Amino acid sequence: MVMLKTEELILEAKNFEQSISRRWTILFGGFLLSLMGGMSYAWGSFVVPLVRDWGWTATQATLPFTVMIIVFAITMIPAGWIQDLIGPRKVATWGAVLFFIGYALSGLLRWIPHPAWLVFSYGFIVGVACGLTYACIAPTARKWYADRPGFAVSTAVMGFGLAAVVFSPLKRQMINFWGVDGTFMVLSLFVALVALLGARIIKNPPDGYVCPKRKDSVKGRANPSMAVVEDISPRQFVKTRVFYVLWLALAMVIGGGLTAIGLIPAYGEIVLELEPAIAAVAMSAYALTNGLGRPIVGNLSDRFGTLRVMTFVYIVQATVFLIFPWVAVNMGLLILCSLLLGVGYATTFALFPVLVASGFGTKYLGLNYGLVFSAFGVGALTSLIGSRLLDLTNSFTPAFLLAGVTTVLGLLLLLALRRDVERQSPKS
Repeated sequence: MVMLKTEELILEAKNFEQSISRRWTILFGGFLLSLMGGMSYAWGSFVVPLVRDWGWTATQATLPFTVMIIVFAITMIPAGWIQDLIGPRKVATWGAVLFFIGYALSGLLRWIPHPAWLVFSYGFIVGVACGLTYACIAPTARKWYADRPGFAVSTAVMGFGLAAVVFSPLKRQMINFWGVDGTFMVLSLFVALVALLGARIIKNPPDGYVCPKRKDSVKGRANPSMAVVEDISPRQFVKTRVFYVLWLALAMVIGGGLTAIGLIPAYGEIVLELEPAIAAVAMSAYALTNGLGRPIVGNLSDRFGTLRVMTFVYIVQATVFLIFPWVAVNMGLLILCSLLLGVGYATTFALFPVLVASGFGTKYLGLNYGLVFSAFGVGALTSLIGSRLLDLTNSFTPAFLLAGVTTVLGLLLLLALRRDVERQSPKS
């Protein structure tokens, strides 16, 4: 009898270790998918060569990326619904295949040298591929890590932020060596193979899976995030006030982030009169905290609460935007502002899916978060308006003030929502 009990304990310990190991593997698969999505997101390396070598206007050179962002955001809705039904592995595999098709067709630019071709091949097909793969990451990570949702989701999507740091310099060298069209061809194989590897790794936990129980290292008690939350269907979700507030809040704060991405390098070159390569360092700083900041804010959200962390970060982000034109007066301060703004962007991508899951469950998280994430496409309008203000006024001040105001509006929406979300979330 004692031996039987001992064998059961040994088996339980082995299952626990295997579960922990499998969970880390899932996060690695999600990281690979997000890294390849971020590769597609890091479009800036193509703009200058398309203008300089292909005779395109700046608007024509940025249009494929703009369309890709919109298609990406819209695709998240059906992709989230499908992965909720059939699981993330098949959906992410379709995304990997479409990455290959989209990049390979973009590589035919030498034979079809028209902006409309890249709008179709890159903007539409690669945008769909991004939506299919990205929709699978956060819901899957959250299901495996009920005990550490912030850490899990933020780590899995970290690749999206790091891609610009890792691949932007590499893309420049590839374009110098192979040209724009040749680079697309090479990327078609690389992105598809890495995404396919991530797709084969990622999967939902098996039926009956129970998250390993841990104690809260700070308070010495069970982690409240593991409490059971009622699964709210998308049909019910869109009928709640919380959905619309979340959607608007995401649109507001993401608008500020996209404004920073578009204007920080230009600000360094025009206002501070820095060399382009030097000004790009500020953008690298932004991308660095955008990527590495995600697991940090994720861990903090597990310890102190998702809304508390978001509130603090967005106060900092809004403040930086509102004082940016008067504070970023030299290279050091420009880098400091970029680092702080990068944390804000990291928080948006890392914690909004956690916030949705904490109030509405994980069963329909793919579609529920996809519905909220569709605001990403609308948020991009803030960036366009900011650029237009720059053209009209020849000053960066209105654009950064606009980004600060939208961040404040997003923050106020989240503060107004706090009571509603905490009423539905597990009590701590």
